[in-house]
Amino acid sequence: MAKRQLNRRQAWRIDKIQQERTDRANKRSARANEKIDEGDLGPEQHGLVISHFGTQVLIEEAAAAGESLEEGQAPISKRCHFRANLGSLVTGDKVIWRDGNPNGVVVAVQPRQTALNRPDPYGDLKTVAANIDRIIIVVAPFPYPHAGLIDRYLVAAEVTGIEPIVLINKIDLVTDDNREHIEYLHQTYEDLGYTVLAVSAQFENKGHSLNKLREYLADYTSVFVGQSGVGKSSLINALLPEADLKVGPLSVSNQKGMHTTTTAQLFHFPGGGKLIDSPGIREFGLWHMQPRDVIEGFVDIRSYVGYCKFRDCKHNTEPGCAINTALESGELSEIRFNSYLAILDSLADKGRKT
Repeated sequence: MAKRQLNRRQAWRIDKIQQERTDRANKRSARANEKIDEGDLGPEQHGLVISHFGTQVLIEEAAAAGESLEEGQAPISKRCHFRANLGSLVTGDKVIWRDGNPNGVVVAVQPRQTALNRPDPYGDLKTVAANIDRIIIVVAPFPYPHAGLIDRYLVAAEVTGIEPIVLINKIDLVTDDNREHIEYLHQTYEDLGYTVLAVSAQFENKGHSLNKLREYLADYTSVFVGQSGVGKSSLINALLPEADLKVGPLSVSNQKGMHTTTTAQLFHFPGGGKLIDSPGIREFGLWHMQPRDVIEGFVDIRSYVGYCKFRDCKHNTEPGCAINTALESGELSEIRFNSYLAILDSLADKGRKT
């Protein structure tokens, strides 16, 4: 997506607002540091970021410290400021914090083991969630499940070393009109070796059990990703009724989802495991990646790399291209290869506009 062209007055207003926000954040950070210097805060302790509220984060102490909670016991949580020099904190970050009245202060952040990143529309890299083991790519018959969006998430998962799963939700909405496409998605990604589950949060008692999903999520930290309207919040309500998340309908005009989740939030399963619900998005950019990273993210395409006639093969019209030969023979999916080309085009397009 190209950057929006601003006139001088609009640019000035944006710079002014950003500077005011920075000044306010610096003042809050200074006040927090004063508290630390004055000894008004408690001792340092481990914590886990379970949600983010602008300049504050919600910290949970027992979960990150490795303490086992008794049945029925809720983890202790606290709103905290964080020092400006820590950078941006996200749900899933493990931190060191100090308790205070009324708010605590995050004083350090531990290195992230994994992170799911994406660039925003202006090209700045944004971390969606940290320290996750599994990415749950949620799709549904409505809004229309584009293979290209699934492939982008799979590339991000492959490159970051996070295990992905394709979760087809609202399977009760499959009709004669969309059945062929849904079955194609299920079969294609299953044949590639990915775990694919088909469920329905609304009709679990009618043969669409969530038990396999529960088993898959147990003992891991997972994140739900996907478009708005695919039913991520409904799934969490079905898995964890006490979460009671707000659920929104699809837009009547375009059958696209309307945002109900505005910030990533972490939930605990009673038997172990954590789940992060992330805000829905309609596009997942990979502009921060290099072409070699993209091809490594396609498990089916990368197996042909190194077998072309020419070492610098662009996999376009060059003679002796192993990938083109695989396409012609049907060994390689044309839809998957088109996804690969579309991602490369987006990288080149972003390069031309920056």
